[in-house]
Amino acid sequence: MLQMSSEIAPTPIADLVSDGPVADYERVRKALAFMTARWRDQPSQEAIAEHVGVSPSHLHHIFRRWAGLTPKAFLQAVTLDHARELLRGSASVLDTALEVGLSGPGRLHDLFVTHEAMSPGEWKSGGEGVTLRYGFHPSPFGESIVVAAPRGLAGLGFVDDGDRPAALADMRRRWPRAAFVEDEAATAPLALRAFDPATWRAETPLRVVLIGTDFEVRVWETLLRIPLGRATTYSDIASHLGKPKAARAVGAAVGRNPVSFVVPCHRVLGRSGALTGYHWGITRKQAILGWEAGQTGAVS
Repeated sequence: MLQMSSEIAPTPIADLVSDGPVADYERVRKALAFMTARWRDQPSQEAIAEHVGVSPSHLHHIFRRWAGLTPKAFLQAVTLDHARELLRGSASVLDTALEVGLSGPGRLHDLFVTHEAMSPGEWKSGGEGVTLRYGFHPSPFGESIVVAAPRGLAGLGFVDDGDRPAALADMRRRWPRAAFVEDEAATAPLALRAFDPATWRAETPLRVVLIGTDFEVRVWETLLRIPLGRATTYSDIASHLGKPKAARAVGAAVGRNPVSFVVPCHRVLGRSGALTGYHWGITRKQAILGWEAGQTGAVS
């Protein structure tokens, strides 16, 4: 099962409102931008708090409540050194996952994700004849858009600057001929399963529907095998797919992953440990990796 920090309890999704993690994330996002620019200087908690416009004690409280980490530990979690540590043995992690079909702790967040691919014909037709339901929901990383196919979760993205139409357009362009219907009642259970650690149970697996080319689906299936608290590289994924020269194609497929967070494209790093491009923004990628470090107790 997912190993939580002994000092941190999971945050129910009901608390992801008002002064909970959604509000915290906005402050964390601002602090992250400051940390990213100055991480080599290891800025003090006082300096970060001054930049964010809160007291050092309030900053400490925000990070502990949101990520289960102190600001100092969170800074460590988003530095290049920590990224390199995540990459240690990345190839062997995938070797094991692919050879024995890891389940349980080997699956993303212990979500016990099950998945299937939509037929190639459905993908090639742009989703024609498929009805996709969508809704907007709170998450630890800002407001999310959740898209449901008849058989499970098909899309998960994020809303930036309150621009819901842009987030919806991003999903529509992936399946331009599908019928999109707003239905938050249908997507709410999927948001709960994705973002609330209290619901990460084997007896209620989260079903994900992967809609893409055969190659993209193979890449996304490989992403699902990267354990929480670890990372891999584009070239390692390419090697495990039997296409060692296809790192660039793997990168393109990772970038087209429509199911953020659940299919963990944020766990793919550059060979040096650099936080390379992320469709929903490098700051959010840093935030997710830092949040995961808090869940696993990966930094002290």
